[in-house]
Amino acid sequence: MSDKPSVLFVCVHNAGRSQMAAAWLTHLAGDRVEVRSAGSNPGAGVNPAAVEVMREVGIDISAEVPKMLTVDAVKESDVCITMGCGDTCPVFPGKRYLDWQLEDPAGQGVEAVRPIRDDIERRVRGLLDELGVPAQH
Repeated sequence: MSDKPSVLFVCVHNAGRSQMAAAWLTHLAGDRVEVRSAGSNPGAGVNPAAVEVMREVGIDISAEVPKMLTVDAVKESDVCITMGCGDTCPVFPGKRYLDWQLEDPAGQGVEAVRPIRDDIERRVRGLLDELGVPAQH
């Protein structure tokens, strides 16, 4: 068991919000936080608009693949952050659960996804502060 904090981001398709959040956390925390993302109903691929807006800030998520949410992923995480997937995330005692109300980028263009990306960055920076992990960038 690792002594570094572990965070799981969950959204329905694991194609937009949770992928951007996981990428921001990895970018800002490096290897000081264990990062996972998953979806309750994974999509076929990562949202192209999410890939593009992350590329604009120097983060490449083009190789990411949506993953199915598993009970083990939740069990292995200290913090589970849901983003619009309702009650599909299993709940275990001793875990911290947060629900981030974020607009779904599915089917939206780059212009609409940029503010979602920026909102996620702010929230991830706040999470790092709460975890006591200074951002690298």
